[in-house]
Parts: sequence; structure tokens; C-alpha cells
Amino acid sequence: MARQRKKFVKKEEKFSFKINRDIRVPRIRLVGDNLESISEIVGETIAPDIYQTSKVLKWAQEVELDLVEISPKADPPVCRIIDVKKFIYDRKKKEKELKAKTAKTVIKEIRFGPNTDDHDFDFKLRHAKKFLDEGAKVKSYVHFRGRTIVFKDRGELLLLKFLKELEEHGAAEALPKMEGRRMIVMISPKLKKKK
Repeated sequence: MARQRKKFVKKEEKFSFKINRDIRVPRIRLVGDNLESISEIVGETIAPDIYQTSKVLKWAQEVELDLVEISPKADPPVCRIIDVKKFIYDRKKKEKELKAKTAKTVIKEIRFGPNTDDHDFDFKLRHAKKFLDEGAKVKSYVHFRGRTIVFKDRGELLLLKFLKELEEHGAAEALPKMEGRRMIVMISPKLKKKK
């Protein structure tokens, strides 16, 4: 049986606002900071108020701009006379800035063996404290290789000791648990109070 080729469909931009003739309500509330300049071009005094949609559409055509429905659920719907392309650009820019400001969770991993000695433990503990103070989560695990799987109790004691040492910097999301050949624990940073 012959395989069908996938059709590539160009992704359309999401634009949920009604513009110009798509606004089908008889009356709208007109707002905006450019109403004075529109008034000068049109030759009428335009202030933020409720108007007939057909009249506002005529004004928008005269100034070569678009009528955009900003808040469709208001009674009557709120509209502005603006350049749609600039409006979409500004909107995307704001969304991008908001996305950049959202906090991204960073997870740092610290690996132990069931026979990790005190010096290595202290070294890894210092790193974990630094990571938690920076606001990153720490995924700590004991990896059991080969026959070391029989030392599960050592691995659990090691992770519990690790958690006890990090009490001031972070808290465990759950007790250590086995996943395959690893015993894992996730540690979240404690939120510091702003002064």
C-alpha cells in the first residue's frame, strides 16, 4: 500500500480581535489616546464615548486606520481606532517580554555512589548549598553499579544525611525512592524573605 504524503499547512497567526466590518454590533464604546489627532483630520470633536459603529468605521477609513474591538464582552464592546499591524506587533512584543520574565526552573544533579567518602560528600554538599542559594532545584541520587545494589540501606542513609545537612538551604519534595538502579531525592530551595 502506498504511503500518503503529509500536507504542510502554514500556521496562521492567532488574532482573536474583530476588525472593521467584522464588528457587527450597532453601538460601540470608543477609547484611545489618539482621538484628538483623529478629530482634527475628520473635522469633528471626538471624545471617549458611545457611538454608532457605522459612524466610527467612516472615521477610521478617513484617517486610514482600522477599528479594532479590544474588549468584546463589555456592554457595549470597547473599540479603538489604530493601525492593526502595529497593534499586533506591540501585543506580540509584550507577550514575548512576559515570557522572558517568567521564572525558569533549573535542576542541578549531584551523583553519589553507595561508598562515597566524607571528603567527596562535603565537596558535593558545598555545591548543593550553592545551587540551592541560587534558586535551582537539586536532584541528588545514589547510583548503584553492579553488585553495589545490595547496599541500598547505605545509599538511603547517605541521602538522608545529605538532606539533614541542607535543612537551612532547601527542603526535600519527598523521601528518597528507588528508580531502577538509582535512589533519587529532589530538593527545592527555601524561599528567602525579602528585607
